[in-house]
Amino acid sequence: MRTLWNAPLLSLLATVAGAAVGTVESIKHASSRGHRLLSGGPQRAIIDMHCHTAGIGAGGSGCFVSPALRNSYKFTHYLKSFGVTRAELERDGDPLVISRIAQRLAESTRVSKAVILALDGVVDERGQLDPALTEFYVPNEFVAREVAKHENLLFGASVNPYRPDALARLEWAKANGAVLVKWLPSIQHIDPADPRIIPFYRKLAELELPLLTHTGAERSFTRAMDEYCDPQRLTLALQQGVTVIAAHAATSGAFEGESAVLRLARLMPLYPNLYTDISSLTQINKARYLRTVLSRPEFPGRFVYGTDFPLINMPLLVSPKYHLHRIGFRRCRALDQIENPWDRDVALKVALNFPNDTWTRAEALLHVSAR
Repeated sequence: MRTLWNAPLLSLLATVAGAAVGTVESIKHASSRGHRLLSGGPQRAIIDMHCHTAGIGAGGSGCFVSPALRNSYKFTHYLKSFGVTRAELERDGDPLVISRIAQRLAESTRVSKAVILALDGVVDERGQLDPALTEFYVPNEFVAREVAKHENLLFGASVNPYRPDALARLEWAKANGAVLVKWLPSIQHIDPADPRIIPFYRKLAELELPLLTHTGAERSFTRAMDEYCDPQRLTLALQQGVTVIAAHAATSGAFEGESAVLRLARLMPLYPNLYTDISSLTQINKARYLRTVLSRPEFPGRFVYGTDFPLINMPLLVSPKYHLHRIGFRRCRALDQIENPWDRDVALKVALNFPNDTWTRAEALLHVSAR
């Protein structure tokens, strides 16, 4: 997940942008002119390979949110963007979040499946979950069980490599349908460059499980060890033959005085097993990085479609209005009329000229059909 900006500032920006574009009444179907403006792009179903879930531990899910994060304004915004309330979760249980995602995704005309990501926590010296240091925990067992109930959802596992049974957990994840493994190193306290985890990398390569790992600074939580998200630290995994997907194209932060996105770009020619997803790249706080990502010669052929849902469902954070100067007034107006968040996200990224192969690469990397 990416940075949730100060709400008053976002509100002001949205108001200014709205005045430039004009007020558009939300309707479910675009006009015929809007359809023409939004034509093109992917002609087949798409997989969103970066979709989050959340929970408060209700209904025996095993999910955990630290008191600091639960009491933060951010968590309230996250739940709203999922389409649930705390009261609903307390009454119906955490599976409600995944059910709501599946229902909303089923309404999309562009995206057919989404990978729902578990998130392991910080582990202590014995390799056991450390609740005092863990801000957000979504167990593999919970995600695997719930996504199996929905034909349009896929299981994205998360295993902290410092667990003593990490390799067995990877085997379990693969046997239970996992299509990738997700890390957020700065939050899970995982050093991707640690040679002690080479056996973990080799097992990932053996199981053909891609590693989707956050790159760049992280500001969605109350604290983060950002040094672990330096793209250069992924070299060890790449050398072990792991298919690595650098989340968000490292579009935030800097390491050793150099932009994270440029450090990622430098790795691309060296490792054909390195990819990057395009989740979060349309957020207002990524505007200055978007041009870099789309113009760098190292990235074409390496993009994978992802959304970072639910953040695409936060209109103050992601809006076509923020790209008015790139896509034009009429196309912006047509995009604003798309109600489904996945359909709107795909249409916006098509308008921004992400390459055509972006939309189908997840099928090859995850070994899953979008149909």
